Amino acid sequence: MTEPNLHRSRSLLTAGSPGCTLLLAGLLALGGCATTPEQPAPDGAPSAARAVGYALSLQGVPYRAGKENPQEGFDCSGFVRHVFSRQGILLPRRVRDMATQLPPVDKDQRQPGDLVFFNTSGAPYSHVGIYVGDNHFVHAPSPQTGRVMVSALDLAYWWQRFMGVRRPLGQEAWASSISGRGISAVH
Repeated sequence: MTEPNLHRSRSLLTAGSPGCTLLLAGLLALGGCATTPEQPAPDGAPSAARAVGYALSLQGVPYRAGKENPQEGFDCSGFVRHVFSRQGILLPRRVRDMATQLPPVDKDQRQPGDLVFFNTSGAPYSHVGIYVGDNHFVHAPSPQTGRVMVSALDLAYWWQRFMGVRRPLGQEAWASSISGRGISAVH
């Protein structure tokens, strides 16, 4: 660029100039296109690996009672329901209903993508999270923690309240979707 054109380009993009305002407006308009549409995973059957990956990507989203989307926040069952709806799997809205309607899995047979249930309020099945492997799970714990986060199952608080494991797909379909994939919750 020649010297006169360089000075002209700089003056077009100085604060308050029409060129700067137009550039800023264009960037803001394009920013709205960057949001991810709410739809099931595009490439075939539901996958434990995709569910876990998506759940982990939501870490930090605020806890909000009664909510079930990343824009407003999540409570525990809203978080789980949202993650699996992206896989094309519609789960019940309430934790207790998830626990009673999904097939149980022995705790020693849990796999990434399984649901883990807890008694955190004095009532069975009052909290749910998604097992991510390596003895960790991702969940929307409470207003006190304030956000979606990964926790260790072997922490005394969680292990003492542990109620069981449920699998949101049939055993064979879910197991085949994770075979050969190493999923880790801790980076």
